[in-house]
Amino acid sequence: MAEKTMTVVMVEPAKPAYKTEIGTDLESLQKAVGGLIDIMEIDNKVNIVFNDEGKLIGLEGNRRVGGHIIVGNFFVCGENGEDLCSLTDEQCEKYCQQFAQPEEITQDEIEDDTYAFVISF
Repeated sequence: MAEKTMTVVMVEPAKPAYKTEIGTDLESLQKAVGGLIDIMEIDNKVNIVFNDEGKLIGLEGNRRVGGHIIVGNFFVCGENGEDLCSLTDEQCEKYCQQFAQPEEITQDEIEDDTYAFVISF
C-alpha cells in the first residue's frame, strides 16, 4: 500500500532548506511547487520536483542544480521505481546541508538558462 505522505527537503527562494512532510497525491505535489510539476534526477534514486512553468511565469530564482537554475519552490525526494518516496534521515541531512545557503540569482541568469527553440520554414 502506497504511503499518503513522504518526508522531503523543501527548498524555497531566499531561505535555508528544511525537512518537512508532504502528501504523495498529485494535488499535494503541485501545491508544494505552486503549479505543474517536473522531475529531475540529481542523485541515484533522488529527485527534485519543481514547477515546470516556473521560468515562463517569472518565479524567483532559487538554486543552481546540475548546471541549471531552478526557480520557485522545489523539494528533494526519493524514488522507488516509478513512485516518489521519502528521503532517509541521512539523505535529509545531506540535502538540508547542500541547500542550506540561499543563492542570489539574477533575472538575466534565469533568462540565459531558459531554452527557447524557434523553428522557421
